[in-house]
Amino acid sequence: MLVRISQVLLASAALLAAGAPVLASAQQQAASDPVRIRGTIVRVDAKTLVVQDRGGEVVSLARPADMTVSEVYPIKLSDIKQGSFIGTAAMPQADGTQKALEVVVFPEAARGTGEGHRPWDLLPQSTMTNATVADLAAAPKSVRGGQQLRLTYKGGEKTVIVPPDVPVVTFRPGTESLLVPGAKVLVNAQEKNGIPTALRVTAGRNGFAPPM
Repeated sequence: MLVRISQVLLASAALLAAGAPVLASAQQQAASDPVRIRGTIVRVDAKTLVVQDRGGEVVSLARPADMTVSEVYPIKLSDIKQGSFIGTAAMPQADGTQKALEVVVFPEAARGTGEGHRPWDLLPQSTMTNATVADLAAAPKSVRGGQQLRLTYKGGEKTVIVPPDVPVVTFRPGTESLLVPGAKVLVNAQEKNGIPTALRVTAGRNGFAPPM
């Protein structure tokens, strides 16, 4: 059943705001903050994008002419180098490190995007760190085959453990060919002038799902 995207925007905004002071209106929060919708394309045309999210709800979004499309694709753990600018969703560990859930290696043209450390909504309590790889080494013996990264960003640093089975990806400009029913996507959406709108779509090819 098709549901109002505003319900998803409100729920996602509440998740993103968890632990922060509550705004006077949840609707104001939804209207001002872009949210992420992870799911599968159901239908797409020149003006509309319909997605079934990971919770099973079907949401309809306006598709503006300037909507950005990016293709995400897998690369190797060894493609993470000293000096790489990366983003990693991770889970905080008891010893103060972060355990990666995924790693995005940004193209050089995107260096500095979203730099810093913040809460993320991939899983409950997950974080996102966008930073430069200052040092890398083999992960502790308990994480055989993985890597340990020291990430630095303005105002801080984090140590991230990347298990060998964690998805490592990068992205490039995408084309219309990615926007087909069944494609796995991550959609950045926002209500604009009261209309739920897709701002950016990150899509995988041939069933590959954006891991972010």
